[in-house]
Amino acid sequence: MIEALTIIVIGLIGGAAVGLQGPIVSAMGQIVGPAAGSFIVHVSGAVFAGLLLFARGGENMAHWRSLPWYMLLSGIFGVVLYLTLNQTMPRFGALTALMLIIAGQITVGVVIDHFGWFGVAQRPIDGVRVLALGLMLLSIYLINR
Repeated sequence: MIEALTIIVIGLIGGAAVGLQGPIVSAMGQIVGPAAGSFIVHVSGAVFAGLLLFARGGENMAHWRSLPWYMLLSGIFGVVLYLTLNQTMPRFGALTALMLIIAGQITVGVVIDHFGWFGVAQRPIDGVRVLALGLMLLSIYLINR
């Protein structure tokens, strides 16, 4: 139980990081432009990740050449995320923009689980998952009435 609770707390910390980063990135994009803001975010993230990688002894970095092409290009999704935050956050506010991002993540997560892509446990789409997606979209609507 303690291990599960620890993992839940780690997930909440990750969510809080996204919640903080979104408004900051949006504000930066308003000052320097969306692409420049995304570049700054990724450079600072790369520096931090490099320091962390160095501190952890390089992990398995030597195996990077064996990664599939889609893993090597996955950073593109981060750029798309920041560009969308720069459009949605100023117009809709932090809550709605983040809810839209989360709704997109949940939708993709349901599809990935259904097919078992990328090595995740296969969990077929069922009525409960469809209902959960519908409730998420309904909550976005209700918050913006």
